Amino acid sequence: MAAPQLLFLALVFLIFQFPFSISKNTITANETLVDGELLISKNSKFALGFFSPGKSSLRYLGIWFHNLSGEAVVWVANRNHPINGSSGFLSITPRGNLVLYSDRDGEVPTWSAGVSGEESTEDYEVRLLDSGNLVLNFINKIVWQSFDYPTNTLLPGMKLGINLKTGLNSSLTSWKSANDPGNGEYSLRVNTSGSPQYFIYRLRENYHFWRSVPWPWKAITSVYNYSFFFREDEISFNYSYSDPSLLLRMTLDEGGFIRWFSWHGIDRLWKEFWSAPKYRCDWYGLCGANSKCDPNNVNTFECSCLPGYEPKSERDWRLRDGSSGCIRKRLESSSVCGNGEGFLKVEHVKIPDTAAAVWLGRNILSRMECEKECHSNCSCSAYATIPTGPKQIGCLVWYGELMDIVNLMDNSGYDLYIRVDSLELELRTSKSFLQTNGMLVAVVVSVVSAWLIIIMFYFWFWRRKVRTRKNRLNKGMFDSDIGSSFNEDYLDNNNGSRSESELLFFDLTIILAATKNFSPDNILGQGGFGSVYKGHLPDGQKVAVKRMSKNSRQGIEEFKTEVLLIAKLQHRNLVKLLGCCIQKKEQMLVYEYLPNKSLDSFLFDEERRSILDWESRLNIIMGIARGMLYLHQDSRLRIIHRDLKSSNILLDAEMNPKISDFGMARIFKYDHIPDKTTRVVGTYGYMSPEYAIFGKYSIKSDVFSFGVILLEIISGKRSSGFNRDDLSLSLIGHVWELWTENRAMEIVDSSLKDLSYKVEEVLRCIQIGILCVQEDAEDRPTMSAVVLMLSSEIALPPPKQPAFTYRTSSDSASSPTAEGSFSVDDMSITSVSTR
Repeated sequence: MAAPQLLFLALVFLIFQFPFSISKNTITANETLVDGELLISKNSKFALGFFSPGKSSLRYLGIWFHNLSGEAVVWVANRNHPINGSSGFLSITPRGNLVLYSDRDGEVPTWSAGVSGEESTEDYEVRLLDSGNLVLNFINKIVWQSFDYPTNTLLPGMKLGINLKTGLNSSLTSWKSANDPGNGEYSLRVNTSGSPQYFIYRLRENYHFWRSVPWPWKAITSVYNYSFFFREDEISFNYSYSDPSLLLRMTLDEGGFIRWFSWHGIDRLWKEFWSAPKYRCDWYGLCGANSKCDPNNVNTFECSCLPGYEPKSERDWRLRDGSSGCIRKRLESSSVCGNGEGFLKVEHVKIPDTAAAVWLGRNILSRMECEKECHSNCSCSAYATIPTGPKQIGCLVWYGELMDIVNLMDNSGYDLYIRVDSLELELRTSKSFLQTNGMLVAVVVSVVSAWLIIIMFYFWFWRRKVRTRKNRLNKGMFDSDIGSSFNEDYLDNNNGSRSESELLFFDLTIILAATKNFSPDNILGQGGFGSVYKGHLPDGQKVAVKRMSKNSRQGIEEFKTEVLLIAKLQHRNLVKLLGCCIQKKEQMLVYEYLPNKSLDSFLFDEERRSILDWESRLNIIMGIARGMLYLHQDSRLRIIHRDLKSSNILLDAEMNPKISDFGMARIFKYDHIPDKTTRVVGTYGYMSPEYAIFGKYSIKSDVFSFGVILLEIISGKRSSGFNRDDLSLSLIGHVWELWTENRAMEIVDSSLKDLSYKVEEVLRCIQIGILCVQEDAEDRPTMSAVVLMLSSEIALPPPKQPAFTYRTSSDSASSPTAEGSFSVDDMSITSVSTR
C-alpha cells in the first residue's frame, strides 16, 4: 500500500479513537455533551465539561476558567453523585429539563436541573456565558441558571443571599477535599435577623465561627464594585468589575476560610489578596459576651470589657481566656433603669451580632431619636445608627448580651452606644473632659514643666556636691595612713569591737606571696570589680583574693559597702569575708576559697551541667532562698543585694550555694518600702522592671532576681543570652508561653533524666519562679513566703503576667557571655520594655 494511503488510514483511526472537543457555547434540544467534549463560552473565558479533581478517577460535570494554567473549577453539577467512568453525557429531556446521565442506557439521571417545561423541546437551549453562568433558555427566556445554585465559588454577578419571594437561598458550601467536590463541612450564608450579616457555619456541629460586618458595609476592597440588596423580596450581595482583563473569584475552602483570588497573567497563577478569618479576633465570640476584642493587642490580651462591665471570671482573664465574657459591675449604684443612667460611645467597631437586635427601620431622623427609643426600654443594652441613604439612617437596638464586638481601627466600623449606670457615666465623662479640655492640659503641662526645671537645678547642685565629697573621700582613702583610717571607720561601725566578725587586715606582701604576685595562672574569674585570684596563706589556708582593677567602674563606696556589710553577716549560704588589704592604692578583699567556683560555670557549660542532678539543683535553690531570707529578714542589718545573679552564687566542695558580691547592696529599715536611685546598676536579665526603668528598688527587686535564677537552674538556659527560634522572646517569656499552654515541662534542662525528678516537684518550682518574676512588685511573694512554698505543700496562687517577656534591643545585642564577665554597670541601660 502506498505511503499516502497509510497516512490517511492512520488519521482516520486516530479520529475514531479520541472524542471530539467541540468549540461552541450552546447545546440545543437535539444535541448532547459527552465526556471529552467541551462547551466554551463565546470569548473563551469559561469551559463546561467533564473533569476528575486532584488524584480522583471519578468524573464530574463542571465549569472552570478556560485556557488558564492550574485547574480553577467554579461550579460542579453532580458534586455529590460522581460518575465512575467516561460514559456520562448532558442533554435536554423532552419536557425541557437539563439532565446528566452516567451512561447511555441510564434511566435515572445522575443530576437534574429540576425544570418541568413545555411539551415541545425545540425552543430550549443550554448556553455557557462569558460570566461563567450556565443558563437554560426557553425562547430566549432564562428558566434555570447555575448562578442560582453556587457550589464553593462566588463569581462576579453571582448573588449570595436569599430570595424572600421564592425562598431560594444561594449559599456557598466547601468541598470535602481537593479530591472530592462533594458537600464539605462549611457553609457561608446570609442571616437576616436584625441587620443582614453573613456567617460561616460548621455544618456537622451546627454552629457558626465567623461573622461578617452587618450590612451596610462601610468599607471594602477597591478592587471591585459591590451591591447589597435589602428589600422586601430579596436580601443578597454580589460584586462586579469593569476591567475586562481582570479575573476574580471568591472561594470557601475545605478548612472553612473565605479566600479572594485574582489572576496574574505575567506569573500565570492565582494570587490571594484577602481572606477571613484572619486574626484571632475574627473568631466568633472569642472574648465572650459584653466585651470587645482588639487585634492590635495580641502581645498583651485582646479582650477588654465594655464600659460598665467587668470580667465574669477574673481568674480566666488573668490566664488570657476571655471566653467567659463580662457581666455588669457589682456596684450599689449599678441600676441602669430610671436611675440617671446614660450611654457611652465605643468607636469604630464591628457592631454586635444583630441576631439579638431589633431593626427599627430607616425612618429615624437622628441618633438622639434612636437613643430615645433604646432609653425607653429598660431591657435595651445598646444601640447603633447606620446610614441607609443620603439623609436616612437605620436604628439598631440590642436587648440582652452583646456578642462578637471587634475593634476596627481602619474606620470600617460603626460607633456603638452602651447603656451604663449613672456612676460609670460620671466617671467616664469626667475622664473624657480631662482628656479633651485643652486649656486644662496646657496649665498642667506648664506647672509640670516649671517643677521639672526646679528639680533639674536641684539635682545638678546635689550631684556637684556629691562629686566633690567623693573626690575628697577617695583622696583620703589613698593617703599613706589609709589602713588605720579605714580600720577606725570599721571599728566605729562595729561599736569598737572586732571579735564578732574577726575581720583581718592583710599586709600587701602577704597577698603578693599568696597569689604569686597576682600570677595569671591563679585567676579564678573576673567581674565588674576586677579579677579574683586563688591564693595560699602562710598557714596553708586557701583563699580567694578579689582585687579592684584600675579600670573598674566600682569605687571606694562599693568597696567600703562590701567590707562593712559582709563582715556583719554570718550565714551558711553567704560567702565568708576573711579580711581586706588597703595599701599602695590597692584595694582587695580576701574570701574563703570555694573550689567549685560559680553556679553559672556549671549551668551553662554543656559538659559540666550534667553533674547537677535534680536533687543538687533543688538544694541550690533552697540554699539561695535561705540566704536571701537571712539578708531580708533575719540578719541584724536588713540588706537588699541588688546584683543577685548566677555568677554571684558560689559553690563549695559539697555544692552548697553561697551568695557573694555585696558591692551594690543597700541597707533598708522597713519592709516593702521602695527606695530610689539615680544610678541604676546591675545585669540585664536579672533586674526587676521597676528598678531597671524607674530606679526603684526594694526587697521585691531581689525576689525578681531570685526568680530568674530559679528558672535558669531548671532550664539550664541563660536569661541574658537566651536564644531559640523566636528571637523576640526572653527566657521569662518562653517559660510563660509554655506555662499558659500547659507545656511547662518542656523548659526542663535536657541533661536531667526523667527518673531523677518528680514532675509535680519541678512544676511547683517553675510556678514559684514565675510568681517571683511577676511584673507588679506587689504581686511577688516575700522570701519568707518563697521558703515556705519550697519546703511545704501549701497551695500556690496562680501567677500573673511576668515582666520582660520580650527581649529588648540591648538584650539581643549583648554577648551571651557578657553576664558572666561584667556584673555591675558594665552594660549601658538605654531602653527597657516590660512586655
